[in-house]
Amino acid sequence: MKAVRLHAYNEKPTVDEVPEPTVTGPFDVVVKIGGAGVCRTDLHIILGQWDAAMSPTLPYTIGHENAGWVHEVGSAVTNVTVGDTVILHPTPTCGLCRACRAGQDMHCTESVFPGLDGTDGGMAEYLLTSARACVKLDPSTQPKDVAALADAGITAYHAVRKALPLLYPGTTAVVIGAGGLGHIGIQCLAALTAANIVVVDRNAAALELAGQLGATQTVVADGKQVDAVKDLTGGEGADVVFDFVAEEGAENEGFAMTRPGGSYYVIGYGGTLVVPTLDVISTERNIVGNIVGTYNELAELMVLAQAGRVTLHTKAYPLDAAQQALSDLDAGMVRGRAILVP
Repeated sequence: MKAVRLHAYNEKPTVDEVPEPTVTGPFDVVVKIGGAGVCRTDLHIILGQWDAAMSPTLPYTIGHENAGWVHEVGSAVTNVTVGDTVILHPTPTCGLCRACRAGQDMHCTESVFPGLDGTDGGMAEYLLTSARACVKLDPSTQPKDVAALADAGITAYHAVRKALPLLYPGTTAVVIGAGGLGHIGIQCLAALTAANIVVVDRNAAALELAGQLGATQTVVADGKQVDAVKDLTGGEGADVVFDFVAEEGAENEGFAMTRPGGSYYVIGYGGTLVVPTLDVISTERNIVGNIVGTYNELAELMVLAQAGRVTLHTKAYPLDAAQQALSDLDAGMVRGRAILVP
C-alpha cells in the first residue's frame, strides 16, 4: 500500500510502498482510510519539534486525524464490524489505568499516538488501530468530510466544553485564530453557549468565514487587537480567551485580552508566554492548557457534526499529493483543513 513516510527531520516526507497492516491482537482493528487530516502538528513533526517529547524511531507513517471504514477486526472486537464507517480517537488507550478509569483517556499512561510517537499513522491506505479508538458513524457519513474532527475537532471541542461553566449568557468569548482549529471552536461555541463570540484573525477571508460560522463580532489582528477587544468589552477584556495560535506574540496578546478573574485557554503552541507572577495573582486570571479531548468528547462532537451543527471547511488532495498539501498548509493557502484522500 501507499503511505506518507517521514525519513528524516527537515526533509519532505515521501510516498512509499509499504506492507498493509494486519490484525495480530484480539482488540486490533484495521481501517481502510477514507480521509486523513493534514495538521500544523505534522509540520512541527517534520521540523523535529516533537522529537524530545515522543522520541519516534524514523522512518514512520505520519497522520493523526483519521476516518474510514473497518477492514478487519480482531477476535475480541464487538463494538464495530467489517464495513462500519468510523472516526478514530487519535490515542488508542488501555482502559485500565487511573486516567482511563477517570474518563481522562487522553492522559492514558499506556496509550500510543499513531502519527506522532513512531507508531504508523493514517496518511496511508490502511491503518492499524484498536477497538477502543473507533467511534462508529452513520453509514452515510463520508470519512473525508469528518477526518480532521478526530484531532483538531476534539481539541477545540474539549477546550470549549471545559469552559462551559464560565460562558453563561452575557459573557464574552474571544477566539484567536479562525483557521483549521479555530473555525471548529467557533462552531462549538455557537452550538453550546449563549456567549458573545469575538474572533480575532489577521486574514480577512478567515474573518468572513468566522462571521458565517457564528461569530458575533470580528477583529482584524493589525497590532491594535488587544485594544479592540477591550473596547468591545467595556474596557475589561474577555471572560474566556481561546488561543488557537499561541505563537508569534499571540500568546501574550491573548493573556492581555483576558479580564480580571477570566481564563486564558491555550490550544495552539509554539510561543512563550511571559507573565509576571504579580499579574497572575493580582488579577486572578487563569491559564488553562488543552490537549486532545476524550473518546466521549469525540463521540459528542460527532453528534453535532452529523446534525450539521459543526462542519469542516476542507480542501481535498490525493495521497500522492501529500507534499503539496503540506506545502500549501505551511504557506497559509488552506482555509479550514487539508484532507488526504487515498
